[in-house]
Amino acid sequence: MKKADLVVIGGGPAGMAAALAAWEKGVRDILILERDRDLGGILNQCIHNGFGLHAFREELTGPEYAARYIDMIQEKKIPSLLNTMVVDVQGGSPCVVTAMNKEQGMFRVEAKAVVFAMGCRERARGAMNIPGFRPAGIYSAGTAQRYVNIEGRMPGKEVVVLGSGDIGLIMARRMTLQGASVKMVAEIMPYSGGLKRNIVQCLDDFGIPLKLSHTVTQIHGTDRVEGVTVSRVDEDLRPVPGSEEFIRCDTLLLSCGLIPENELSQSAGAQMDDVTGGPVVNGKRETTVQGIFACGNVLHVHDLVDNVSKEAGQAGAFAADYILHGEEEWGEAVRPKIPAKTKCALPKDRDPANDLICIGCPAGCLITAKKIEDGSLSITGNTCQKGEDYARSELTAPARNVTSIIKVKDGAGKVVPVKTASEIPKEKIHACMEEIRAAVIQAPVKIGDILIENVAGTPVPVIATGNMPRIP
Repeated sequence: MKKADLVVIGGGPAGMAAALAAWEKGVRDILILERDRDLGGILNQCIHNGFGLHAFREELTGPEYAARYIDMIQEKKIPSLLNTMVVDVQGGSPCVVTAMNKEQGMFRVEAKAVVFAMGCRERARGAMNIPGFRPAGIYSAGTAQRYVNIEGRMPGKEVVVLGSGDIGLIMARRMTLQGASVKMVAEIMPYSGGLKRNIVQCLDDFGIPLKLSHTVTQIHGTDRVEGVTVSRVDEDLRPVPGSEEFIRCDTLLLSCGLIPENELSQSAGAQMDDVTGGPVVNGKRETTVQGIFACGNVLHVHDLVDNVSKEAGQAGAFAADYILHGEEEWGEAVRPKIPAKTKCALPKDRDPANDLICIGCPAGCLITAKKIEDGSLSITGNTCQKGEDYARSELTAPARNVTSIIKVKDGAGKVVPVKTASEIPKEKIHACMEEIRAAVIQAPVKIGDILIENVAGTPVPVIATGNMPRIP
């Protein structure tokens, strides 16, 4: 039987942050178990920017954020087993973790403590009871995201998105940038579930309609999706008869909520919290099972990965204290503070030309900006300088960052994530994407490499945001 002081289950942002915090506390015998082929978790397919504003004081893409933690893991020589599935965990003194992979088969690891960092999963179609057959072309938004951003495959050409959470909004933009026609985003609630700035960047910028208080009530097609029926819902979220609208499409993306991945927690005997969907923990993030700690989206679903890393660091540090100093009295259950979800209800009479939504940070301030006859600008509603700068840019020379993928030749993967090194004029986005889609890059590729110079006739280069080794 293998032995380790600390076993971390999950090699995403939570797992890596927990392992690093334990290492800083003095625990050196750490093992990370990850079921995917790479460390980084969901961040590897989240090629859009918006990460790291709190953790690193700069805006990063998902792969760039993951790379920062992977570099620290490798620098400290914390070992990890990839393509390894954990099938059982027993708490106690010691804890016993049962896992399996292709090379070692079934094996066990004896550990002084275990940190659960398995993340969360998407709510599947079966949970929504949408009438219709089960044709090809129905994907969770995250699955489609992996197909496009990691595998370099397009799920379809004509798309309807159900659910307006951030992943749904982001995939509406990604599919558009890759050449698909996104017919609409339907949301059953009277407000969007995503950030206000994502409505601007992902929908408004590309003319994609957002239909609030609407849902999919029928899926058409037997072999492949042929279309969907979208209906308006009343205050009780029941479809309104006579409001049905048929939308022709070949792809339906579902973005209808996330569920903490807690099968291991339950099988280990941890008490579960009906509110968070995760295990009950004390102030040190220890579950009700001796020696097992929990953090990140397995504990409760977070909005920002920066907060995941912060919380995971706390869990890793407390796990290290447990290993080095022994068990203390469990104490009282403490529910992690979950930020209240802001209902993204935009003014119905909003004039997009003057009533702007700032995209400088997740707050998404509503700003009123107008050009005055004397040529000056009137800007109100912003809460920081970023808001004023954004409003001035939007009225005079609107610009956006572009994130995408470029095909790779002779690489370990088919595509590498990229971004424009800075903002480019908004009207240049489609020209930029034409060059990106046409490009083929020879591996190896490293983060920061310039892959396209002066994209779309601008002075801005396209740079790699992920590493891609060459196949030997």
